[in-house]
Amino acid sequence: MMHPEKTWSGAIRNSLVSGAVASVVSTIALSILGKVELDKFAAPVNGPSQWIWGRHAPYQDHFSLRYTLIGYAIHHAASVFWAIWYEKLRQQLPPAESTAAVLAPAIATAAAAYAVDFHFTPKQLTPRLTPGFEHRLSQPSLLIVYATFALGLAGTALLARKHPPRRYTANRVAPPIDSARRKSGIAFRKP
Repeated sequence: MMHPEKTWSGAIRNSLVSGAVASVVSTIALSILGKVELDKFAAPVNGPSQWIWGRHAPYQDHFSLRYTLIGYAIHHAASVFWAIWYEKLRQQLPPAESTAAVLAPAIATAAAAYAVDFHFTPKQLTPRLTPGFEHRLSQPSLLIVYATFALGLAGTALLARKHPPRRYTANRVAPPIDSARRKSGIAFRKP
């Protein structure tokens, strides 16, 4: 966006896209890392379903409506939640001039999500409120997941910088007929 709307509603509207992209790319990372480490694509994606189904949910290995789709839906909702904060942070910063300036708020948001998920969520009181995939993946894999989440958050802003939205006016879409006649050099007589 050229001039982003600096309101909560604007941040929420933008977060629906950036959060969706972050959710999809981080879920792809979860699946690939699940296959690499566990030989199970769905196992890490099932993790967040522990919010509903309990502590056994992260240990479900296979794709299912009950665990995988619910796990993805919870992960997606959490991604959009964090994307709201990312978009609000972007509103407070000057327009990004470089790729690093676009990535910085995304990295800060992903780091905050990681800290809340694994260091500030009280495990004794609410162990089910962690993402769940930490029970199945190694620490390096978790860092990869959160890094892809950051890239997903920044993805829409990076694309917007590369391909700014086009604004069409009536003159740019189709020139007026009289203007086209003058440019062509063809003389037309009025009857």
